[in-house]
Amino acid sequence: MKIAILASGNGSNLQALIDQLHLDPSSGVEIVVTISDRPKAYALHRAKKAEIPTHVVQLKRFSDRNAADAKISEIIEAYEVELIVLAGYMKIFQPQFVQKYRHKVINVHPSLLPAFPGIHSVSNALAYRTKITGVTVHFVEEGIDTGPIIAQVPVPVLDDDDETSLHRRLQVEEHEIYPQVVKWFAEDLIQVDNRKVVITPPKKR
Repeated sequence: MKIAILASGNGSNLQALIDQLHLDPSSGVEIVVTISDRPKAYALHRAKKAEIPTHVVQLKRFSDRNAADAKISEIIEAYEVELIVLAGYMKIFQPQFVQKYRHKVINVHPSLLPAFPGIHSVSNALAYRTKITGVTVHFVEEGIDTGPIIAQVPVPVLDDDDETSLHRRLQVEEHEIYPQVVKWFAEDLIQVDNRKVVITPPKKR
C-alpha cells in the first residue's frame, strides 16, 4: 500500500513509520512521498535520509486554502497514494478535500478523543487535572479532531507530570499505535459503518 505522510515539524511519527513499516519489506507499506507546509521542517530531513521524495506546499504561495489543498491532491494523485497519514501536520483541510478523500485520511492525536481536541490537548489535560489521557488514531473529517475513532490507548497522568514529561510518554504510545493502524489498512482490516470503525481480526496463517 502506498501512503503519503504530511508533517509540519520534527517528524517523530514519520520516523516510527519509516522504521517499522517503510524499511520492512514484509509490512506491505511504502511511504511514497512526504509533504510539508514548512520548508525547514525536520520531517523533510528524515524523509530525504530514507530516500523518500519530498514536497513543500506553503499556504502563502496560493490564493486560498482550497488552492493549496488542490496542489496537495495533485501530488497525492501523481504518486498513486492509497492512504494519507497526518503526522504532526498543522494545517486544516477544507471540506472539498476531506470529502474527496473520505476515510482515506488519518491522524494521531494526543488525547482520548472526544476529550481535549485541538492543538493544546496536553496542557488542557494537565489543567483539567484528569487522571487519564491517551492517544487516539482517527479519520479526518470536516471538524477538528471529530472524525470516527479507529484506535485508542490510555495513558495515566502522573502527579508530577508536566507538559514535557506527559507529551514524551504519549509519543511512546503514538509510535506504537500509529504504525499498527497503518498496517491494518494495508491488510484491509478496517471497515467503517456510519461512525463505527470495525477492525477485523487478521486470518490465522
